[in-house]
Amino acid sequence: MEVGRREMMLAGLGLGVGLVAGPRAGDAGETDIPQPVSTFGVVPGGGAIDQTAILQEAADAAAQSGTPLFLPAGVYSTSRLGLKSGTQIQGVPGRSVLRYRGGGTLLGIDQAKEVRLEGLVLDGTEKPLGQDGALLGATEVDHLAISNCRFIGSTEDGVVLRRMSGRVSDCEFGDIRKAALLSVDARGLELSHNHVHDCGDNGILVWRSEPGEDGTLVTANRIERIAAKSGGSGQNGNGVNVYRAGSVLVSANRIADCAFSAIRSNSGSNCQIIGNSCARSGEVALYTEFAFEGAVIASNLIDKAATGISVKNFNEGGSLAVVQGNLIRNLFFRKDADSRGNGISIEADTVVSGNVIENAPGFGISVGWGSYLRDVSVTDNLIRNAHIGIGVSIARSAGTALITDNLISGTKDGAIRAMNGPTPTGPDLARESAEAFPNLAVYSNVAR
Repeated sequence: MEVGRREMMLAGLGLGVGLVAGPRAGDAGETDIPQPVSTFGVVPGGGAIDQTAILQEAADAAAQSGTPLFLPAGVYSTSRLGLKSGTQIQGVPGRSVLRYRGGGTLLGIDQAKEVRLEGLVLDGTEKPLGQDGALLGATEVDHLAISNCRFIGSTEDGVVLRRMSGRVSDCEFGDIRKAALLSVDARGLELSHNHVHDCGDNGILVWRSEPGEDGTLVTANRIERIAAKSGGSGQNGNGVNVYRAGSVLVSANRIADCAFSAIRSNSGSNCQIIGNSCARSGEVALYTEFAFEGAVIASNLIDKAATGISVKNFNEGGSLAVVQGNLIRNLFFRKDADSRGNGISIEADTVVSGNVIENAPGFGISVGWGSYLRDVSVTDNLIRNAHIGIGVSIARSAGTALITDNLISGTKDGAIRAMNGPTPTGPDLARESAEAFPNLAVYSNVAR
C-alpha cells in the first residue's frame, strides 16, 4: 500500500525538524511521498532550551533547497529568526509553538520573496519586544503568504508589514498590547478570514507614509474587543483603521465592541466600506474623515453606536461620497465626548439614499454644520424614532441640499428642521414650505 503524505508527516514527529519534499513532481513520474532530507537536533517540546541557532540553520537550509521545513507539534524556545527568500515553514496548527525568549522581533523577513508560513503559533509570552517591535516583522517582501497561524502574547504589535505584497489569511491574533496587524505602503495585500480579538489599541491598520493608492483588501475578518489603552481621540480603539491609503476595500467583516470605530478611514480616497456587520461601537461606527476624495459606504448593518456613519471634515478637503442602503439602529449619546447620537452625519458632495435608521437620540440624518455644507442629496430614506429626523444647515455661507421622498416617523422635535448651528429654527419643513431658505429644496417627504 502506498504511504500518503499525511502518514509520513505524522510518522516523523519524533525526528525533530525535517526538510520534506516539495509539491508533486508528476511529470517525472515520482510519487507524492515526502522525503526527510535532514534533521538538526531540534527537540519538539524542548521547553526552556534555547534552540535559536539550530532553528536558524534549519530555516536557512530550507530556503536554500527550496523544500518545506516541517515543525512537529511541540514548543520551540527561540530568539529572533531571520527568514530568507524561498523559506517555507509548516507546522501543526495550534500545536507547533515558537515561544519568544527575547532579542527583538520573533520572526524577521527583510528584502525577500516567496516566503510561506503555515500552521505556526508565535507566542510572545508577554516579554518585552522593544520599541516598535512585533511578533513578526517583514520589510520589502514580495509574495508573502501567512495562513492558519496564531499570534498571541505580544507586548507591542502582532504583525508589522512594510512595502509588502501577499496574503495573511485564516490567522488568529489575540492578547496583543497594541495593534494586531499593521501594513504600511502595501504593494498588493489581502487580509482575509482572520480572527482578531482582545487588542490594546487597534485591530487592523492599513497605512501609507504619504497619501496614495494602496489597494489592500480587508475582507471577511472577525474583529472584536478592541480597546484604546494608549488613549487619544480616535487614533486608537478601531477595528479597522485606514490612513492615507487609497482604493482600500473593507468588506464583509464582523466587527464588535470597539472603543471608538468599527472602521475608520482617515484621508483615504476612493475607500469602499461595504457589507460589514458592526455592533457596539463606542464612538462613530463607520467614519470617513479629513482629506479624502471619494468614499462608498453601502449595505452595512450597524447596531449600537454613538453615531452610525460620519462623512466629515469638509474644511480639511473631505468630500465626494455615497452612503446607501445601510441599516442603522440603537444610537446613544457619549457622556464624555461630542458625539450626538446621530444616525448619519454628512457635509459635502454626498448622496444619502435608501438607508433605514431607527432609535437616534440626536438626528436621524445631520446634513452639514454651519458653513460646512455643499451639494448634498438626501432621498428615499426611512427614519424612525429620532429626536429630529433630518437637520440641515441654513448658515449664510452653506451650500445647497436636496431633501426629498423620505419617510420619517416618531420624531420628538420635527421631521425636517433647518439648523442654525446646534439650534433648530423655523417650522417643520416636512409639513411647511422651505421657500424661506434659498439653499434648500425640500419636497415630497412623508412625516408621521
